Amino acid sequence: MNESLHKYMKVGLIHFMAFPEVMRGEGPIEETLKKIALDDYFDAVEITWIKDPETRKRAKKILDTAHMTVAYGSSPRLLTTGLNINDTNEEGRLKALATLKEGIDEAYEMGAVGFQYLSGKYEEDKKEEAYEALVKSTKELCEYAKSKGNLKIALEVFDYDIDKKSLIGPAPLAKKFAEEIRKEYDNFGLMVDLSHIPLIHETIEESLLPIKDYIVHAHMGNCVMKDPSLPAYGDKHPRFGFPNGENDVDELAEYLRTLMYIGFLNPENPPIVSFEVQGWQDEDPDLVIANAKRVLNRAWAML
Repeated sequence: MNESLHKYMKVGLIHFMAFPEVMRGEGPIEETLKKIALDDYFDAVEITWIKDPETRKRAKKILDTAHMTVAYGSSPRLLTTGLNINDTNEEGRLKALATLKEGIDEAYEMGAVGFQYLSGKYEEDKKEEAYEALVKSTKELCEYAKSKGNLKIALEVFDYDIDKKSLIGPAPLAKKFAEEIRKEYDNFGLMVDLSHIPLIHETIEESLLPIKDYIVHAHMGNCVMKDPSLPAYGDKHPRFGFPNGENDVDELAEYLRTLMYIGFLNPENPPIVSFEVQGWQDEDPDLVIANAKRVLNRAWAML
C-alpha cells in the first residue's frame, strides 16, 4: 500500500500494557504517557484508571496538548480486583458494574471517545445464566454512557479456555451477543485483537467476518500458545517475533487486509487500531514499542 497507513487508521498504543507498572492506576503515569505523546507515530493512546484526581488532570493536559485521540480500557478495573461483570452472584455483578460506571465517568473526564471492557469467567453449567448477566450489565453500561454523552462502549473478544477464559468468546457467540445489544443501543460494538485470535482457535477470517458489522475498535499483538511450558504462554502480549509466537509481519498484514476488506479501515472515518504489546521480563518497553512500529510498517507495505 503506497498511501500512508495513518490515512486509514489512527495508530494507537495501550499505555498500561506497554508500561504495566501503571496498570493499577498508580506509578509513573505522567512520565510514560508523555513518552507516547511525544511520538508522532501515534495518533491515539489507550489509558486506564488513574486513581489520583490531580494526576488525572495533568495527564489530560498532556493528551490535550499533544492532540491525541484517547480511548479508555477498563480491563485493569476487573482483572486486578477479581470482579466479574457477568457474575451470576448479583452482589458481585453489581460491584463490577459500579467500578465500570466509575470508569465511564473517568473516560468522559479524560475526553475519551471509546470505553473497553471484557466479559468474565463462567461455569459451563451456568453459561446461560452468565450470558444473561452480561446482557443485563452491558445494557446498563450503554444506558449510563448514553445519558452522559457520545462515548462508545466496546466489549473486547477474549479467549474462552486458555488464559482469561472469558464468556465471549468465539465469533458465533460474539455475533449473537452484539446483535442482541445493538437492537437497543447504537453506542455498542465489539473490539477485536489479533493476539486473541489464535487463542480463540479461529483463523483471522473466521474471527472477523461473522462480526464485521459490529467491530468498532481493533488491537494488534502477539501470543504464545503452542505449549503451556513455553515463556509468555497465554494472553501475555509479547513483542512481535517472540520465540514460538503466533503473529508477526505476515499475520499482521493478513489482519489489516481483512479489516480493509470489510471496510473497517477507511479514509472517511479512520478507526483506532492500537498495539497491545508488553515487554517480557526485563525487555525494554521502548524497544518493544519500536519493534511494533517496525512490524506495522512492514505489514502495511505488503498490502
